[in-house]
Amino acid sequence: MSEDRSSSPESGQDRRRQWRRQEDRRLLQRERELEVARRVCQTLFNQINPDKLIEQALCSALDVVNAEAGSILLADQEMRMLVFRHVVGQKAHLLRGTAIPWDTGIAGAVFSTAEPEIVPDVRKDPRHYQAIDALTGFKTRDMIVMPLMQWGGQPIGVLEVLNKRQGYLNQEDVAILTIISALSTAAIEQTRLFEEAKLAEVIHRLGDISHDVSNLLNPVILSASIVRGEIDKLLAELKEDERDSTVKSLRLCKDASGTLRDSVRRIRDRMQEVTDCLRGMHNPPRFSPCQVEDVVDQVVKALGFLAEQRGIKLIREGLESVPPILADEQRLYTVFYNLINNAIPEIPKGGSVTIRGQVDSPAGQVLLSVSDTGRGMPSEVRDSLFTGHAISRKPGGTGLGTKIVKDVVDAHGGTIMVESAEGEGTTFYLRLPFRQSDAQAT
Repeated sequence: MSEDRSSSPESGQDRRRQWRRQEDRRLLQRERELEVARRVCQTLFNQINPDKLIEQALCSALDVVNAEAGSILLADQEMRMLVFRHVVGQKAHLLRGTAIPWDTGIAGAVFSTAEPEIVPDVRKDPRHYQAIDALTGFKTRDMIVMPLMQWGGQPIGVLEVLNKRQGYLNQEDVAILTIISALSTAAIEQTRLFEEAKLAEVIHRLGDISHDVSNLLNPVILSASIVRGEIDKLLAELKEDERDSTVKSLRLCKDASGTLRDSVRRIRDRMQEVTDCLRGMHNPPRFSPCQVEDVVDQVVKALGFLAEQRGIKLIREGLESVPPILADEQRLYTVFYNLINNAIPEIPKGGSVTIRGQVDSPAGQVLLSVSDTGRGMPSEVRDSLFTGHAISRKPGGTGLGTKIVKDVVDAHGGTIMVESAEGEGTTFYLRLPFRQSDAQAT
């Protein structure tokens, strides 16, 4: 007669021991998750600096799952890109600020679906964006990619964790990273709201400052007009034998007063542009026939003294061949003023800024460029240009200048791009159409 082992005391004890082991594992995992939540909350919610917060969120994630490398990518809604905001790992500095299309790679897939993914072997996944590994020399084996989700359900980016040091990244790690990603997103959103509140205060104060500056500039305009009128009288009253010795000086004074008056007007317009940019507002451009050469000449005239003081040449090439285009002259002036003015402090004595122009007749476009022989830009500065998160290297700089340039070029139906590397100078390339549509030109 065979023995029924399923009902034996030993079999029951085995089942109880297995059940207890599973319960012990669940309790250990729960304790691990609670400890992670405590640590992350303590770390993240003491930060109000977004970059420091993102860095600490990533370091916490790598620490608790014992992974070699990782990154946090945040979405740029305007450019439809995922931007590496912080990276830990081999040659991480090469990736910071790098942007990839937000529908590219495993990161793009997770951003689109808002579902986490475990990839046990990236070599077998055709979605793996190998250009990133090629750039850094890092070899990704396994990875987890987590969406960073707003409370309303919209993704703001992704968290990547790469190469578990012992074993492979698994579902238990996903549970831990889910806590970190949720708390990190909440903290990132908190700092974003804090930054927006600060920005709102800046806008309010800037409006007050703009009003005060306008009032202070009124006497300057009046004085410049009086000086110009007196110079005109002196020129008219000069005797023939006095003209040769004094007319040049008087005309120089007249030109200087005219430049002063124009500069005051442009200061007012500029402050309004900055205020509008901060508010995310843009008045429609006023298109009219415009000669690019004349606009550049005005900018060179305004910045010529500054460039001369620094021993820098402002060179114009080919602009006389550029035909008139329909453009907002004031805003086009802002484009060239910003690009040239930003370049001058970066150029050593004896250097130059060259403004070139030519025509691409088949494309119906004007090709313009502003090149300098300055120190160039690191990748994180270059890649942040033309966005609301532009990085300025100037003390007290806002980084808004290039964002305003991009907005103006967009309003003209054109495009702008930049080439720059540290130690090799910088060139901005602009393409503007010859003419706008009737709807734009009204």
